[in-house]
Amino acid sequence: MTSLKVVFSMIGVVAIQVCLLAAYEALDTVMCRLKARIGPVFRILNADEFQTNSWKNGGGVTHEIARHAVGDGWLWRISIAEVGSDGPFSVFPGMTRILTVIDGAGIDLLSADGVLEARLHRPAPFSGDLDVTARLVGGPVRNLNLIYNAKVIEPAVEVILGPATLNCEAGTTGLLCLSGAITVAGDGLREGAFALGNGADIELAAGAAGIRITLRKLA
Repeated sequence: MTSLKVVFSMIGVVAIQVCLLAAYEALDTVMCRLKARIGPVFRILNADEFQTNSWKNGGGVTHEIARHAVGDGWLWRISIAEVGSDGPFSVFPGMTRILTVIDGAGIDLLSADGVLEARLHRPAPFSGDLDVTARLVGGPVRNLNLIYNAKVIEPAVEVILGPATLNCEAGTTGLLCLSGAITVAGDGLREGAFALGNGADIELAAGAAGIRITLRKLA
């Protein structure tokens, strides 16, 4: 009788183990399918993947990195513009702009509001409704531009110097690699490349530099 109890006990343990193994395998399958549907939390775009377009006023070119399209318009757009001579900027009615010089000495933005001095690695915000004329300070510049709907989006643009760890759980985060070793969710980011997404940490090694753009929807 005792031997039968031992046998039945062993059978019960084995049965439980089999059930647990089946449940684990089922959960693992679900998680794999879920990950496949969600995809990577960050998308990394190298410079040769940016979309090059003429300026809205035809005065130059912009390398578009990303945008959030809504109907025939968009909530925000991130791009890099090349400015080789003085001249007018395009007008974006109802939008707000933040311009950050990433190459070159700087640029003066002349408008009815006065002169806004945009200098290297210093984000400069201004209204997209303004008629702005650009005046180069010391030769051609390249600018990282964020244009957004301030009624819907709360942004932040900041230069980050390593060593640093950026937590990117809330909202959408974009990071332009200026120089040095930067990893996004464990993947290396080339100089000039841009990472966009959320849900993972961004690591900047000592001596690395990048520009972070954070986009949060207003309640």
